[in-house]
Amino acid sequence: MLAIVGCLSHGFKNMSKRLWFVVFLAMFTNHSLPDASAQRRSAGERVDMMVFGGTIVTMNPRRQLIEDGGIAVKGGRIVAVGSRADINSRFTGRQTVDAPGKTIIPGLVNGHTHIPMVLFRGLADDLDLQDWLTRYIFPAEAKNVTEEFVRAGTRLGLAEMVRGGTTTYCDMYYFEDAIADETAKAGVRAVLGETVIDFPVADNKTNAEAMAYVERFVKKWHGHDLIVPAIAPHAPYTVSAEHLKAARAFSDRTGSPIVIHISETKREVDESIKVKGTSPIEYLARIGFLNDRVIAAHVVWPTPNELDILKHLGVGIIHNPQSNMKLAAGVAPVPQMLRNGLLVGLGTDGAASNNDLSMWEEMDTAAKLHKVFSGDPKVISAQEAFELATIRGAQALHLEKEIGSIEIGKRADLVLVDRSELHQIPSYNLYSDLVYATKASGVQTVIINGRIIMQDRRLLTLDEAAIKATARIFRERILKSLSNPGEGTK
Repeated sequence: MLAIVGCLSHGFKNMSKRLWFVVFLAMFTNHSLPDASAQRRSAGERVDMMVFGGTIVTMNPRRQLIEDGGIAVKGGRIVAVGSRADINSRFTGRQTVDAPGKTIIPGLVNGHTHIPMVLFRGLADDLDLQDWLTRYIFPAEAKNVTEEFVRAGTRLGLAEMVRGGTTTYCDMYYFEDAIADETAKAGVRAVLGETVIDFPVADNKTNAEAMAYVERFVKKWHGHDLIVPAIAPHAPYTVSAEHLKAARAFSDRTGSPIVIHISETKREVDESIKVKGTSPIEYLARIGFLNDRVIAAHVVWPTPNELDILKHLGVGIIHNPQSNMKLAAGVAPVPQMLRNGLLVGLGTDGAASNNDLSMWEEMDTAAKLHKVFSGDPKVISAQEAFELATIRGAQALHLEKEIGSIEIGKRADLVLVDRSELHQIPSYNLYSDLVYATKASGVQTVIINGRIIMQDRRLLTLDEAAIKATARIFRERILKSLSNPGEGTK
């Protein structure tokens, strides 16, 4: 090369130095300098995040499982799903999450909670629903529930749910604007319903106050990336027909979901027939309350005709097996609901009646409860139970276009689950492992809307030590209020 350069230099000695440089560059540029366009092609499309390795449980319509998979995320949404090699060849990410040896699942959907009630966890147990509510929970709420209480309880519940891989939850409680604020700050997705009930409660003393609150609440959070604001009339036995119709009219006007308890106990059904002349679901249909924006918690005691009504109107149903078992409320006919194509999801209910917020326990319980209750070990398979906590849960919340599966265009709500714990080895069937063996402690990393919320079991948006300390302070306040009946909020 030096000899060639020397000859060329001698042959072109009369050329100006500038011209000599141009000739030299032209002769050698194809060999010595990289092509910029080729560099761009090899780098691939730029995305915000890529998740590599592990087995992807897509929950797409084909229920596809992808070994050694890859996911590309941009703008909080999934832009590609495939093999690691495919994603790596097409994209380059600003952030990479390595998941070898992990299972990558859609974020779990907890379809029914009262999140601040974690602060009442274990306060009253082993009672039927009416005694539990009227003798313990309602009095404790009257004396203790403030916005400060709600914020503290929400942070505690959020930390517990994120640690367990729940990325979306549906709530009904008081001071729901404060719940929305804490949830958004934590980076968690939620459908949040402000309670409307026909007696004075912590945040609103009259129906007029409650409806005004809901109006402000829905307007404030409308269109938010994470928060779906809703109206939540408590139940047909605690809200008048007039106020139920007003809630439906509000939903029609604003497009907001409606969250409600329906047919939770046999006593509720019997009272409805006695007082209103018909069962709760038929009563709600008769007054024009039900539609495809309703999310109905429990639905333990429907008739076959009522199941037809719920299906025809597109009502979402949330099954809460552990809470219903603990309160002896009954067993919802979930196998029939699934056979008939109803929209059914899974929820924990509040931690005061559960007593935790683990969707892994709910999946396991849902599968086993219906086997023993029906006498058929084939009902509610492991895969169906997992569907209840993911894609079917999204359908029940009317959010299936956004969440519930790992598909292009959906929100990047992803959970990485460890597969190396003793109780997961050996592995023969992935759905069986997830439903019957996996625990909340197996969740390693949680991504919501394309943002890492927990990484390697470390919460990134919530201060766990402070949350625990505050919860213990509220425990002392609650105990003191119950030992002094005259004390409490007014």
